[in-house]
Amino acid sequence: MVRMVYCVKLKRELPGLDRPPFPGSLGERIFREVSRDAWEMWREYQTIVINHYGLNPADPEDRVILRQHLEAFLFGDESSVPDEWVPPGSGRPVKGSPARKK
Repeated sequence: MVRMVYCVKLKRELPGLDRPPFPGSLGERIFREVSRDAWEMWREYQTIVINHYGLNPADPEDRVILRQHLEAFLFGDESSVPDEWVPPGSGRPVKGSPARKK
């Protein structure tokens, strides 16, 4: 039987995740409040964020940035791509992301 949740991102009842995506309170919140569809949307958006900002998911500082984007995307009103992002194949020149300061 499919577990249904009222998805905070998509604002309707949809199938939920089979288990929390990671340990901790945020993982539990996502499990309770986010649908499979919204989680897949995040996974695609996460790739854009990682590539645009040149993040390394193994770096603790970069994981903080990713978590901020995750929370904004799923629970806030962030629905747009990062500033200055150019979709691949758009024919527009890609400037790349600015150098990050550590």
